Amino acid sequence: MVKNADKLYYPIKATIESILPIVDEFVVALGDCDEDDKTEEQIRSIQSNKVRIIHTTWDLDKYPDGTENAHQTDIAKEACSGDWLFYLQADEVMHEKYLPVIKQKCQDLLDDKEVEAILFKYVHFWGDYDHYHVSHGWYPHEIRIVRNDPDIHSWESAQSFRRIPNFDYKNYRQQENTYKLKAALVDAYVHHYGWVRPPRYMQSKRKALDTIHKGENRVEEMYSTQKNEFDYGPLSLTKKFEGTHPKVMKEWLDKFDWADQLYEKGPIPKNRPLYKHERLKYRIVSFLEQNFRGGKHIGGFKNYTLLDK
Repeated sequence: MVKNADKLYYPIKATIESILPIVDEFVVALGDCDEDDKTEEQIRSIQSNKVRIIHTTWDLDKYPDGTENAHQTDIAKEACSGDWLFYLQADEVMHEKYLPVIKQKCQDLLDDKEVEAILFKYVHFWGDYDHYHVSHGWYPHEIRIVRNDPDIHSWESAQSFRRIPNFDYKNYRQQENTYKLKAALVDAYVHHYGWVRPPRYMQSKRKALDTIHKGENRVEEMYSTQKNEFDYGPLSLTKKFEGTHPKVMKEWLDKFDWADQLYEKGPIPKNRPLYKHERLKYRIVSFLEQNFRGGKHIGGFKNYTLLDK
């Protein structure tokens, strides 16, 4: 599901192309984009008859608090066929080296009905394409493949899925009568580029997401005193990425041009709140997790039941 991907700097074309080789079809729920947005044009430029667009209208009054994201995800999900459904958000891209691994995992688990979902590892990039988070404040895993089961629905703000029998398609944040999916882990990473944008686009994207969650009036008040450009802070608080990016991301890496607006070290501006990874308590917890727990999180919410499969 997507809306205004072009004007908000989402790599929607790369997202789709990254898994197109292993899917039978790719369904996109395309929201009512602004007139100056070219998301549909980007999607239609993909040379494949696998891609199918469903035009939708967003209603933030009916689906407030971020739940329109889940509602739109459900629209796309229910238009899909097949046994497994591979869900990617518009800022998530798969590396081509993982495609055979993912396909084999789906084949191996096809008849194992205990497995309702497949869990992926994550690389959360920050600021540019050379830095990423290893922090307690960032989720290390998430469900991105689910069985094609009508009782499985997108949940909350579409970060994940739950089994919701007899769902009324109204309250996507309901807790009662919802069930975590039983998931198997695949040895594959999702490259998450949600926080890699020129600073002015990053601020626009944050404002758009906050509008979905908090409403237009509240957001106008929140951003009235903020700068038009996002401050990523000192990149030294993140890790250097030593791997390779998906081939479909080459165009995006080539147009990286905001290095002069980033800084490796330096004081954090006093007039902005600290990000989670900048706060002392998160830095201490992250240190303990990475140095004494093999990267396993201390506490934290997990929206799945992990199976040893």
